[in-house]
Amino acid sequence: MRHSAGSALGIYVSIPFCRSKCTYCNFASGVFPASDHARYVERLIADIVGARTWSERKGTEFPRRVDTVYLGGGTPSLLAPELLEQLFAAMRAEFDFDADAEITMECAPGQLADATLDAMVAAGVNRVSLGVQSFVDSEAHASGRLHSRAVVEADLKRLRAAGIANLSLDLIAGLAGQTFNSWEESLEALIASEVPHASVYMLEVDEDSRLGREMLKGGARYRAGLVPSDDAIARMYERAIERLAAAGLRQYEISNFSRPGFESRHNLRYWERRPYLGVGLDASSMALHAAASWNEAGGQVKPPDVLRATTTDDLQAYLDGSEIVETAWLSQAQQHEEAWFLGLRTNAGVDLAALRVEFGEDLVEPALETVRRLAADGLLIFDGERARLTARGRLISNEVFQEFLTTGNSEQRSDVSDPSLCSQP
Repeated sequence: MRHSAGSALGIYVSIPFCRSKCTYCNFASGVFPASDHARYVERLIADIVGARTWSERKGTEFPRRVDTVYLGGGTPSLLAPELLEQLFAAMRAEFDFDADAEITMECAPGQLADATLDAMVAAGVNRVSLGVQSFVDSEAHASGRLHSRAVVEADLKRLRAAGIANLSLDLIAGLAGQTFNSWEESLEALIASEVPHASVYMLEVDEDSRLGREMLKGGARYRAGLVPSDDAIARMYERAIERLAAAGLRQYEISNFSRPGFESRHNLRYWERRPYLGVGLDASSMALHAAASWNEAGGQVKPPDVLRATTTDDLQAYLDGSEIVETAWLSQAQQHEEAWFLGLRTNAGVDLAALRVEFGEDLVEPALETVRRLAADGLLIFDGERARLTARGRLISNEVFQEFLTTGNSEQRSDVSDPSLCSQP
C-alpha cells in the first residue's frame, strides 16, 4: 500500500488508567490515582499542540487533515467528562477533522457513566470498542474483568440509544478455565449482540504479566493451571472464524472481523503503513519525510524515509515531561520488510505489483524466494500476483513474519504488528 506525506493523519491517544489490572496484561497501564488524570490530560494536550513543530524539527510532516482518531488504553472512559472535552477541543484546534472521521473510544463494560457517554457524543465519538473478553461471568471475573454479561448487554443498549451504532466487541480465546462449551457460549452471545465488528485474540501469556509469572512459578491465585493448551486455543480461534463468518462477520485481518463497511479504518492504517501520531504513555508514531515525492503517473520516485518514534512507558516520567524517544529512520529495506509482515496480517494480503512500484525489483525479487518456500510449506497462498496467509499460516503468523526480516528490523511493536488485548486494533 502506497503512503504519502500529503495524506490524512490518524491520531492514537493512550489512556493508561484502569479500575483493575487484567491478569494477562503486560501493557503500560494500571490502577493509578485519579489525581493523575488531570495532569495526564494536560501533558497530552501539550504533546498535541507541539506535534507538528516536533515533526518539522525532525524533517518529517504530520498532515493537518485527520481521518481517524483512536482513544485506547487502559480505560479511556474513566476520564472525567470535562477532561474528555478538553482533550478533543485541543485535537480539533490543532488538526482539521474530516466530516466523516472515524473516532473510536475504548470502554470497559460497566465503567461508562452517563455524563461520560454524553461527553463522548458531544466530542464526536462515533465508534466504541468494548473489552468484553468473555461473556461467561466466571471467566471474565477470574481474568480481572469487573463486568457481567448483563452489564455488557445493557451498555450496548445505552450506546445505541445515544446514537453510536458502530460497535466492536473483543473476545479472548484461551482464558483460564475456558472450555470449548464456554467458548461457544461467548461466540453465541457476540453474534446475538448484532455488533458490526469483533476482535478475537488468541491468548499469549507474557512472563511479565501476573498470569505469566504465576505460570512460571506454578501458582494458583490466577488459575494459571487452567489456561487451555496451545492446540485448544488454536481450535477455539478456528471455530470463531467459522461461526463469525456464518453470521456475516468476515475476517479481514488476523484478529479482526466485520460486516461490509465496518472495518476499523484506524487499525487499517497501521497495516497499510499510513502516517499516525501517537500521544500518551508508550504511544508510537509513524512520520514520513517531508520530501517524499511522486511522479505524474502516480508512481513513487523514491520510497519516503519513515521515522518511527515512541514515548516512555513510565507514567511519572511522562507526567514530568519525558521527551519522545526516537526509534530510528527506517531504510528502504526495512520498509520493504514491514510491507510484507504488515500486509500479510490482512486477508487481502500483499500486492506484488504495488510492491514493485514502491520498492523495485532488487528488493522484491529476493523476497519472492521466501514466498514460494512458505507457499510450498502450506503457510502462504501465492498466485504470482498476490500473497496471503493460509489458515495454518495465521495460527503461526509471527513465525511466518520472521521469515521476511533480514535487516535486524525484528522489533514487532503492537503498533505495527498486533493490536493490544485491551481492545485496540
